[in-house]
Amino acid sequence: MKIRRILATAVAVAVTTPAVLLSVTPAFADAKPAARTQAKPTVEELEKAAAEAQKAYDKALAAQTAAYEVLKDALSDTAPLAVAADAAKKAADEAGTAKTAADQAVTDAKAALDALPETATEEERTAAKTALTGAEATAATAAAAKTAADTKSTEAYTARDDARVAASHAYSLVQNALADALAAKTAADDALAKAREEENENQDCVAEPGLTTVLTGIPDSITAGTTTALSLRVSNRTDKAMGDVIAHAFTHATDTSGLKETDKLLHLQWSTASSPKWHSIGGDHLINGIGPLKAGAHTDIKLRLTIDASAPAGNGAAFISADYTNENGSCGGNPDIAMYDFGVLKAAKPKPGKTDSGTTGTTGTTGTDTSGGSNPSAQGTASSNPVTTGGSLASTGSSSTTPQLALASGAAVALGAAAMFTVRRRRTGTQV
Repeated sequence: MKIRRILATAVAVAVTTPAVLLSVTPAFADAKPAARTQAKPTVEELEKAAAEAQKAYDKALAAQTAAYEVLKDALSDTAPLAVAADAAKKAADEAGTAKTAADQAVTDAKAALDALPETATEEERTAAKTALTGAEATAATAAAAKTAADTKSTEAYTARDDARVAASHAYSLVQNALADALAAKTAADDALAKAREEENENQDCVAEPGLTTVLTGIPDSITAGTTTALSLRVSNRTDKAMGDVIAHAFTHATDTSGLKETDKLLHLQWSTASSPKWHSIGGDHLINGIGPLKAGAHTDIKLRLTIDASAPAGNGAAFISADYTNENGSCGGNPDIAMYDFGVLKAAKPKPGKTDSGTTGTTGTTGTDTSGGSNPSAQGTASSNPVTTGGSLASTGSSSTTPQLALASGAAVALGAAAMFTVRRRRTGTQV
């Protein structure tokens, strides 16, 4: 019963962790637009998320402590099942000793009967035969008793070992839940600290919805093991020039259950006309090859998204935003993050005699670069339409809300780690 309670707690923590991240994101909508925007959370919302993350961590820590005690008890030689197993082993040993003695009595009785001289009387022979018969009966009883004792001993040790395995498994689960809760707590605390710092110390930056990002080329689904060519257009739709412009790109994916993150199996790279070499987008989620943008100007960036062949089927999303910093220290950026979701299809096994052509999505065409000097358009292209705070996220197409929760969790991480653009570079100039 203790193990069941511990496992229930671990499950509760696992569910609470993505819910904590989700708490700073808007509600989901029923419609599914091609692109959605994620409103930046307020300090108050981040404070609430941090408090929820702390509660989840405390609960996970208590579950780990309880699971450790259960495991320690299960591994102890004084545990009830361990004591019962030792007692059954002792009984089996005693039954074995009794059987050995009974077998020896049979051997002795046979020897005594065979040793009778030809002159032995009928009464002596009858007595010897009777003694042998009795010894054989005793031996049979001892053998049955030993078999029963051995069975009980085996069952007792199996019960002890099963309890130890179950306790070890439960402890492993709560350890994983604790690690996840700690990661969520750290992310929530960091996001809150960063938001407070930006709010209190960097008041010159402004929200600039005129700095727009539009990602094209995202199909409805992408097959694992392929590379998809994308194009990102960053536009300055204002009447003023912007200094150093930087885009932010973040990808997130889960399996079909929505519980297992597969981010590490997604790889996003960028390339521009001025920097044609492909650059991997790392943990900072930066695309820093844009530079200044004049009023009304735009720039196109080639992107390519590669999903490892080992990726399971599931759901994915790409998050895009941009900000700028001028030489005089003024800065700003679009307050919304565009979200583009897609399905992840499991890699198809190659047919005999055919090779993998590196297909993309569901169309069966080879992925090629579609970005360039002009604004590309492609089948499955999504448009970015920023919405105001309180907007909604549409369904990802899954029959369960679990994948939506997972994608929203990824959105919250992106918000806290890469998309709090407001004055993020106020103190360090144009370098992040």
